[in-house]
Parts: sequence; structure tokens; C-alpha cells
Amino acid sequence: MTKKYFGTDGIRGRVGTAPITPEFMLKLGWAAGMAFRKQGKCRILIGKDTRISGYMFESALQAGLSAAGADVMLLGPMPTPAVAYLTRTFQADAGIVISASHNPHYDNGIKFFSGGGTKLPDSLELMIEELLDMPMTVVESEQLGKASRINDAAGRYIEFCKSSVPTSTSFAGLKIVLDCAHGATYKVAPNVFSELGAQVITTAAHPDGLNINAGVGSTSLGALQKAVVEHGADLGIAFDGDGDRVQMVDHTGAIVDGDDLLYIIATDIQERDRLPEGTGVVGTLMSNLGLELALKERAIPFVRAKVGDRYVMAEMQERQWVLGGENSGHILCAQHATTGDAIIAALQVLLALRRRGQSLAKERLAWQKLPQVLINVRFTGDADPVTHPQVQAACDEVTTAMAGRGRVLLRKSGTEPLVRVMVEGDDESVVMRHAQHLADVVKTVCA
Repeated sequence: MTKKYFGTDGIRGRVGTAPITPEFMLKLGWAAGMAFRKQGKCRILIGKDTRISGYMFESALQAGLSAAGADVMLLGPMPTPAVAYLTRTFQADAGIVISASHNPHYDNGIKFFSGGGTKLPDSLELMIEELLDMPMTVVESEQLGKASRINDAAGRYIEFCKSSVPTSTSFAGLKIVLDCAHGATYKVAPNVFSELGAQVITTAAHPDGLNINAGVGSTSLGALQKAVVEHGADLGIAFDGDGDRVQMVDHTGAIVDGDDLLYIIATDIQERDRLPEGTGVVGTLMSNLGLELALKERAIPFVRAKVGDRYVMAEMQERQWVLGGENSGHILCAQHATTGDAIIAALQVLLALRRRGQSLAKERLAWQKLPQVLINVRFTGDADPVTHPQVQAACDEVTTAMAGRGRVLLRKSGTEPLVRVMVEGDDESVVMRHAQHLADVVKTVCA
């Protein structure tokens, strides 16, 4: 069945435009409460990032959940992976995150986690959507849900992150700049790294409800690059607004993306005999071809999933592999977490650097990226420009012209009204020319 509201990463959109409205969130809370109820009441955690609309939607969800007989535990601002972890450790029936991840403050959305801290299966999302079409009811007064606040949530998550590295780990002597994107990691991330001995310089850690992801964070690295060089830091770490994506910057200011981080972690756990025999790494259709070739040289299998961390995790679970990720910085370390966790991924990279005695700059050059150009084209309406005959013909034309020396990928974003045009090959000027041509064709059919 086709989903009406759920996309690849929950429900997301512009605040005040359906379905991202208080009325819908009230009904969504009720529908979720009804879906997760097994016998009698259920218990559901709610966390959020720092955007101003989170207060409004938190209250609406809480009211709907209470009407369905669900008890609510409020976490306040907390990274998405922290909600997944706490849902599991508190043995709650589900977790809800109010966040639009890397999007601007005027967007918001809802993500769900199961009681095991994993993304919901399609069947449960469809059940919630079916309930949304039903009249809202209210349980008897004695069955209404209650709300409470978990005051030590941050401390619990900080200790969990630190437990992902050996107890003897010390990052003493390491100077790090952290970019918290004015988002959900602004309290916990500086504590995690400083408590492990690093000298931490924190930036973009003063959220005001409107500045989340505004020119900072994992999708806008310019400020971090400048800060790393100015402070003479060893490296910089940038999170997105909800703390499930990470990108890094080496001491020269060069960007180290998700593909680089995945390679560093994969080769390190292989060297430490923590990569089970016969297992490998799951990437996506957007992963650089150079990563696949470099892992092959290390005898590490590599497969591609659809874009989206839920698809990466599904592929990992099916194959019983422990590592996967996206070049955007979603890194899934299944040995430590049930979902993408930016802080834990960053810790695994630092652990690899410390163990090898190498700089991030040197590790970044351990494999060769193929030139890859990504152009985002915004569109309106419900039609999929990717399936347009003119676009398909252009893709075929470019694929033929590249004669097996590259690849083309066009896809709709699952979180924004964008078509992502990606071309990859061994000649940068050719790749750029083909990518711009395809982007122009998409713009033409979207006009």
C-alpha cells in the first residue's frame, strides 16, 4: 500500500502547512497511542530538537497520546539516536522524535522508534495511517495517560556514548572543534568528548529556536573549516540538527565526508578483528564508486542499498553485517547502536586515529575518490520529474556517452521537494558537464 503521510524518514514538512499542524499532531499522537497499545496502557517517550515549533507539537502529541491511554515520558531537547537508546533502556513501547533533521527551523517532522530502538516497519506505519482516518476517541478518565519528565536523560546518553569505546580510551592531547548546528547535540556532545580527555572548542551551541542548521552543521561546513584552521585544531566535527549525521574537517580545513568516515571505521574494525568473517559494509546508491573499489582491495565486501538510513539498516540486518552508512554522514555502527548515531560514529573515527597514531588528514587520503557531482533541483507538484520521458532519454544519452567509465543517478529526495542529480566518473570536467546538462533537463520539465 502507498503511504499517505510517512516518507523515508517519518513525516516532514513546513510548519503550519498540512500535515505539520497542531491539529494533525494531536490526531497523530492519538493514532500512535492506539497503535502501540497492547493491553491497557502503553508508555511512549518524546524527544525533540531545538526548533521553536517543537514546543507546540510536543504538547499536541502529548494530548493525543494521553487521550489514547498512553503514558508519556518527556526528554526535552535530545539527539534522535538518544531517543532510540532511551526508548530501549526504559523498556518503552515506542519513541517519538520531533525533528526535521538538517532542514531549516521553519520545517519540522515526526520520527518513530519501536520499543527496540529501531525504525518502524511499514506495517506499523500503515496501521497508524489507517487510524488517522478514523474518528478520534478518548478513553475513560481513569485510563487517561499521564506525563512525566526524565531529568537525567542527557547524563544517561552521555555515558552510553562513552561506553562505545574501551574504558581505557583517552583523547588527551587532541584538540577538537565541535559544530553542534545549534541543534539537539548542543549539551551532550561537548561533554562526551571533553570527558574522554579531548580539548573541546564548541561552536553553534546556542540554540534560540530559529538558528538550527542556519549556516552551520553537517550540511554547511564553511564556518567549521575556518574555525579549525584559526584555532590550530587537529580536526573538526559537525553534527546536523538532530544528531544522526556527522561530517568532519581535517586540520587543513579539508572536508571528510561520510564515505571517508565509513572507510576509516571499516578498515579499523577489520584490523582489530571486529569485522566478522564474510561480512562487509552497506553503502547506498550515492556512495562513491572509489569507496567500493578501495574496500574491495581490502577484501571487505560492499553492497548498495536505497538512499535512506532505514534501507541501509534493513540491508545490514538481512545480511547480519555490523557497519553501513551514507556519504551524507549517516553512519550505522550496529555493534553499538540501533540507528545512525553521529556522536558514536565520530568516537569510532577518533578511536581509529588514536590507535593508528595518524592524523585525519592522512587517513582521508588512504583511498581515492572518483569525481562525483551532485546537483539539487527543486520542483513543485506531485509528479515525479525523474520518470519524465525527456529526463529518461537524457539519462540514457549521458550513460551511453560515459561508455562504462562512470554512472548516473537521479532520484527524488525523501525529505524535500528536490530531484538529486548525481554523475560520477573518472574525468571531473566530463562529470560536471554531464551533471549540469541533466540538471538543466530536469529544470526544463519542472518549469
